[in-house]
Amino acid sequence: MANTSSAKKATRKIDRRTAINKNRRSRVRTFLRKVEEALLTGDKAAAQAAFSAAQPELMRAASKGVFHRNTASRKVSRLAQRVKALSA
Repeated sequence: MANTSSAKKATRKIDRRTAINKNRRSRVRTFLRKVEEALLTGDKAAAQAAFSAAQPELMRAASKGVFHRNTASRKVSRLAQRVKALSA
């Protein structure tokens, strides 16, 4: 348990930040799930639309520090490949 007032404040800040990051991570996962579902159904237009929505969301999460930049880029790249393969 935190004893000093600064440690108590730090705990409050961590709790707030954790909640925000959790919300952002959940939001990104939702967008990724929509892309996955569109890919599984084989709907090219829906997959493209879902990917277009998911890409900026992933990169925003990376810029906010929720994901590492390379992780977000890797996920975008792999999704783009799969969407492209669907259209071919």
